[in-house]
Amino acid sequence: MLKYFPNDPVGLPGFFMIMLWFVVFIAALAVARARVKRVAAAPISQSAPITRLWIVVQGIGIGAAGFGPIRIALDPWSITAIVEAIAIALLMGGATALFNASSRAMGANWAIVAQTRSDHVLVQTGPFAWVRNPIYVAMTLFLFAMTLAFGHWRNLIVAVPVFALGTWMRVVREEGLLRRQFGAAYDDYAARVKRFIPGLF
Repeated sequence: MLKYFPNDPVGLPGFFMIMLWFVVFIAALAVARARVKRVAAAPISQSAPITRLWIVVQGIGIGAAGFGPIRIALDPWSITAIVEAIAIALLMGGATALFNASSRAMGANWAIVAQTRSDHVLVQTGPFAWVRNPIYVAMTLFLFAMTLAFGHWRNLIVAVPVFALGTWMRVVREEGLLRRQFGAAYDDYAARVKRFIPGLF
């Protein structure tokens, strides 16, 4: 089966970089969860448990990007290996910084499953001033960093559509919750700020 997931040679510096930043990203996730637990939670006013399904779909998409053997064969001091490592560091550093800034801006509003609370605030500061879904942008950067680090560019044929489907379905449900909670205020925000790419999409 692995013959259908061919891979390109990668360098040890890039592989080391993805592993290092993966640990940092997990630490940022743990900090975000701890931040929410420190705040006295108000009652949940509405939720969309079906988003768990789409979280799984997103995970399958990310997993597909990394699926297959990893061939560490580049000279670690070659220009290709060094540029690869720099690109991975930029992608993963950007993903981690964006996730951290977004979860901090959300504060007690941050949750893995789509939900709103009785004291929920429509966050429009930090990364949310530029795009409505910065955490999903961070996850996309993570996906591409992993693809580059593992040499699995061909996997994007499967990974991107699956990840995009899971992301889109989560966005639809989350926007529905926010519209019901904030009404015209959310419509005004959505009219000003794009979903994923500032000023474009």
